[in-house]
Amino acid sequence: MKLSSILGIRSARDKPQDSYSGSALAFLFGKTTSGKPVNERTAMQTTAVYSCVRILAEAVASLPLHIYRYTDAGKERVADHPLYKILHDEPNPDMTSFVFRETLMSHLLVFGNAYSQIIRDGAGRVLGLYPLLPNKVEVDRTESGELVYYYSRNSEENPNFREYGRIALRAEDVLHIPGLGFDGLVGCSPIAMAKNAVGMTLACEEYGASFFANGANPGGVLEHPGVLKDPGKVRESWNSVYRGTNNAHKVAVLEEGMKYQQIGIPPEEAQFLETRKFQINEIARMYRIPPHMVGDLEKSSFSNIEQQSLEFVKYTLDPWVIRWEQSLQKALLLPEEKKEYFIKLNVDGLLRGDYQSRMNGYATARQNGWMSANDIRELEDLNPIPEEEGGDLYLINGNMTKLKDAGIFAGNSIEK
Repeated sequence: MKLSSILGIRSARDKPQDSYSGSALAFLFGKTTSGKPVNERTAMQTTAVYSCVRILAEAVASLPLHIYRYTDAGKERVADHPLYKILHDEPNPDMTSFVFRETLMSHLLVFGNAYSQIIRDGAGRVLGLYPLLPNKVEVDRTESGELVYYYSRNSEENPNFREYGRIALRAEDVLHIPGLGFDGLVGCSPIAMAKNAVGMTLACEEYGASFFANGANPGGVLEHPGVLKDPGKVRESWNSVYRGTNNAHKVAVLEEGMKYQQIGIPPEEAQFLETRKFQINEIARMYRIPPHMVGDLEKSSFSNIEQQSLEFVKYTLDPWVIRWEQSLQKALLLPEEKKEYFIKLNVDGLLRGDYQSRMNGYATARQNGWMSANDIRELEDLNPIPEEEGGDLYLINGNMTKLKDAGIFAGNSIEK
């Protein structure tokens, strides 16, 4: 096989498969087996999806975000780094750090990818970050194998673009946080991968809404002993008086031997409420959210709800945090800075137990010499004790000794 043919195959194979361009769109979003169309906006209209996205987006946005420097003693926070103000305070003049991270995290949870344009100065240092709408971004490779991002601009969402149409952005000018995907470059939308579950949730909500719109009663049949000349008029007259929630529980008056025969299955027998509850758990399972955080307290208690909250941080939030940290470091730190600095989202505050458990833990750490008073005060967000007053001392109990020295004092007294 010729070398050009081999390179052509490799180029086609290695090209990132953009989840939002071409025929892939039909697979990701569209009709579901429930008959309900699912896309990023209809999905967010369900309370379960909205709650899960909001919980994770606000959790990531509220975490302390700092830049640290490696030191001989471990690490130290660097507040004078040019990136610190951008990440910690405001990435651009229009957004706070919280809003910026919340926006990108919501993109990541719904579309599977989060993109942001990086504005740099002549030396390559970051001056600002502006979110890009994921459904307008395509990822491709140049002939030389480099990644390139194409942004389709048809509105005024980004003040840095002057022209309309398809705009090419270099890889170093884009902060890309990919979700779970198949090529390691472009993530797949969680909504699209579970669109049938989301579609069924939408169908259940629509059924429930129409059920109550019809007076919370299934349809029925009006029986007349004779022949009606105008059955449509009788039906319209009945609906105008008894249909709708405002007309529920009204007393029906039937004339000329007419009878009302209810048909359909009551929602309790059809387990409609159980179906809706199951669908909420399905969405929570998709985002790995504990049910009690989306309002389902059926299997939660005072004894296990704290443990569930800790598991949420460890198994749900922490992978997202690592994804954020590594993407920020890869895209925003200069090559020579990566040896000295790193970016960290601090989740320690979310892992803290109740006040009594924390104090007992601090007491153990203090008495065994691996935490000082200032170490503890820093974790509790308190000002440090001056060094001359012993704030940085590491203390241990005086009655503890090494195993090999046990009984040494008794031996000395016997020899004397």
